[in-house]
Amino acid sequence: MPLEIVMSVSFARAGLILGLGLTVASGACAPLRSHQGYIIDADLVNSVQPGVDNRQSVAQVLGRPTIASQFGAEDWYYVARDSRNLNFQKPKPKEQITLKISFDPSGTVKSVTRTGVEQIAKVDTFGKTTPTLGKKRGFFEDLFGNIGTVGAAGAGGPGGGGGGGRDTP
Repeated sequence: MPLEIVMSVSFARAGLILGLGLTVASGACAPLRSHQGYIIDADLVNSVQPGVDNRQSVAQVLGRPTIASQFGAEDWYYVARDSRNLNFQKPKPKEQITLKISFDPSGTVKSVTRTGVEQIAKVDTFGKTTPTLGKKRGFFEDLFGNIGTVGAAGAGGPGGGGGGGRDTP
């Protein structure tokens, strides 16, 4: 093969590899988007009317709730959240809609309330360990702390009076 063809093929291969590498690298930095929960249709939500609808009609229109209250008031919650994150970071909520439908004791819709992302509580953890009250033990105390406790009086082992064996004369 002539030298010009070999050079053009090698440049084409290098360009292809470089192009694929840039495509993969740029895709790795793209934000990941996710949706969790209920898919809210505004027309269906607006059709639920307090004093008119009941549990059965709400279930037919909106489907089963994301969360239903277990104690006290009869409330159904429909939650939808859109999150974004880059690479391996924790997802951050960008939008959230929580639809709360309250029922009276007879099962009729009492109220429909909508809240957004402002209701999300951010909980910061306290380090990687849970603080406890009491003595703090070190590595060697954890490792060797039980030496001498096996077979102690009342422990049930040999010499501990636990009656583990028969008396022989």
